[in-house]
Amino acid sequence: MIPRGRGAIVNISSGSAIGPGRGPYPDPAVGARGGTCYGSEKAALERFARGLASEVYQYGISVTSVAPSQVVPTPGTVHHRLVSGLDDPRGEPPILMARAALLLATEPLDRVTGRVTYSQQILREFGWIADARGRGVDTRGSGYSEI
Repeated sequence: MIPRGRGAIVNISSGSAIGPGRGPYPDPAVGARGGTCYGSEKAALERFARGLASEVYQYGISVTSVAPSQVVPTPGTVHHRLVSGLDDPRGEPPILMARAALLLATEPLDRVTGRVTYSQQILREFGWIADARGRGVDTRGSGYSEI
């Protein structure tokens, strides 16, 4: 990318980058889901995206991070019981994540680099969808998405 003088890196994050909040934790399910390592890695990925964006900006390379606004029904999210099945109507269609990644990979550098965002939030902001819901729209995102 550096020799070409352009490029785009789109990192895929997760709502798990947002921690469980401050204790106490009377409901054992809040801290007992086993997502501490996964969530920490996604939070680090968001910080990494923001830092790398500043380091490679001079070379014309965009670095962003996007997470789904809602849980995407996949075999993994079904296995972990985050959704009831691949057709769970509460889930976000996978095409929205694909479109959000495409948007971030193709928009001009100065419009997106350093963004930490959510699929439906960025799609609505850029006019790719009219209606949006979920993280970044109805509820707050991670700290990095709000900077």
